Amino acid sequence: MRQNIKEAWETVMATPSAPILEVTDLVKRYNRAARPALDGLSLKVRPGEILGLLGPNGAGKTTAVSIISTILRPSSGRVTVCGIDLWKTPRRARPHIGLVPQEIALYAELTAWENLAFFGRLQALRGARLKERMASALAAVGLEAKAHQKIATFSGGMQRRINLAVGILHAPRLLLLDEPTVGIDPQSRQLILEKLQTIKQEGTAMLYTTHYMEEAQQLCDRVAIMDNGRILCQGPPQDLISAQAPCCSLGELFLHLTGKELRD
Repeated sequence: MRQNIKEAWETVMATPSAPILEVTDLVKRYNRAARPALDGLSLKVRPGEILGLLGPNGAGKTTAVSIISTILRPSSGRVTVCGIDLWKTPRRARPHIGLVPQEIALYAELTAWENLAFFGRLQALRGARLKERMASALAAVGLEAKAHQKIATFSGGMQRRINLAVGILHAPRLLLLDEPTVGIDPQSRQLILEKLQTIKQEGTAMLYTTHYMEEAQQLCDRVAIMDNGRILCQGPPQDLISAQAPCCSLGELFLHLTGKELRD
C-alpha cells in the first residue's frame, strides 16, 4: 500500500499541471429531498492552489467536502485524488487527504499532544516520525507551550488551531477546510491564514469553504460560487469581479449571483 501511495504521488509530481483533486459531474440526492444537494458539480484543484468553494447555507458545500473526504457516498459522478479514483480504491486515496471540519473534531478531555498522537496513529504515523510531525504541527499553529493542556481548557481560537494541526499532521497532498476560521479572534484567524499560505507554497492543494468573502478574496487563487448544488461561476476572484460590472468586491458578486434572500 505504501508503495502504491508513493507511486501515485510521483505520477502527479511528474506532471505539475495535473490536478490533485478532480471532481466530475458529482450528484448527491438525499431521500425525500425536493432537489439534489449536488447537481452535476465539477471542479479541479492543482498543486499549490487554493480553491474557495463559496455559497449560501444549503448550497451544497459541506456535502461536497463530505463526499471528497469519503465520509459520504455520492449518488453519481467521479472524484479522483492524486489520480486515484476515490470510490474504486478509497483506501489508497485517503492518506493523501487532510480534513479540517467545520465542527471541532477533538477529544476535550485529552491534551493537545494526546489528540495529535491519536489522530497521527490513525494516519499510520509511528515512533520518531509521529513525534516529529506532532511537534511540527504544534509549532505551525503556535501552540507548542500548550501541548500538555487539555483541549477543554482551550479558547475557541486555540481549538480551531489544533483542529488545523490535526488536518495537516500527516502532510496531506489535498487539504479540505470547511469554514476553519469561523467564530475566532482576529489573531488566530491571521495565524491560520498565514499558515495556509505556507502550506500552499509547499505544493499542497486546498479546497476552502468560508462565508467570509474578504478572506476568500485575499486567500484564494480561484473561487467557485455555487448555489442549489451547482457552480454559478468559477475563476480568479478579481477576474470574476471585473467581468460582472458594477460589482466591486467578491461580496458584491456573491450577493449578485445568489441573491439577498435569507437562507436558514
